[in-house]
Amino acid sequence: MTSIEDKPTVRVDLAGVGKTGKSSRKPGQSKLKAALHPKVWSPLAVMLVVLGFVWERTAETMPYLLPHLNKVGAALTKDPAKFFDNAWWTLQEAMVGLLIGFTAAFVLAVLTSEWGVARRAVMPIAVVLNVTPLVAIAPVLVVAFGFGPEPKLIVTALICFFTLLINISTGLRSVPPAVLQVYQTVRASRWEMLWRIRIPNALPYIFAGLRIAFPLSIVGAVVAEMSAPGASLGLGTIISISSSMNRLDMVFASITILAVMGSLLLLVVTTVERKVLHWHESTKQGAK
Repeated sequence: MTSIEDKPTVRVDLAGVGKTGKSSRKPGQSKLKAALHPKVWSPLAVMLVVLGFVWERTAETMPYLLPHLNKVGAALTKDPAKFFDNAWWTLQEAMVGLLIGFTAAFVLAVLTSEWGVARRAVMPIAVVLNVTPLVAIAPVLVVAFGFGPEPKLIVTALICFFTLLINISTGLRSVPPAVLQVYQTVRASRWEMLWRIRIPNALPYIFAGLRIAFPLSIVGAVVAEMSAPGASLGLGTIISISSSMNRLDMVFASITILAVMGSLLLLVVTTVERKVLHWHESTKQGAK
């Protein structure tokens, strides 16, 4: 017979009773801890160190090609107000041009998604504009609109236009046919179907286009400033003047600011996309 002393002792831990089983750590703290983990930032840090070493070696052997990094930093810190004013001017041109391009692309995308005739008429012209070297037509725009900001805004809008048009029109036309048939059964108008089905369905495509168009607008503004005569402000103007004077430190200082501006714009668009499309599968997968 087994005695009471020989039976195994079972310990019951009541410390976790009443808890839901979820960690008490807040989501923000978990994301911050994950972002600070070495496996997240160490690859980028190693890559930057390697690129910095290669850059310095190249600057020593070919100073006519790359300046030393300390000279680029000195150019940035010597007159930061100059870079800030010109960066602000370039940013304004980029955002206004992007707004014009987005508005035109959205209107034409709605027309092409609703009427096949409009799609067959607009898309070939859009393709021609996309393959046309806009640098070549910048002087023509100056002749037509003068030396003001209009030519630069048009060039920036044209550079952003095609990407936005393709993404928005694809999103508006990608509604499942079964959903369209349901709304047609209840005699929904074209406006109701556009507002309640097509635009919500196109939001992931719109943000995908904006992720490309926002940094591309910076490129468009700089190209417009460098190619359109009469530009007196903007980072593109600084690059053009500094290149003619062989001031590589000023050129790469401007390029550094442009890279930071493009990265920040992409970060803003991505953050807004995650907030607006928190329900979409692509956003959920990207947050993991």
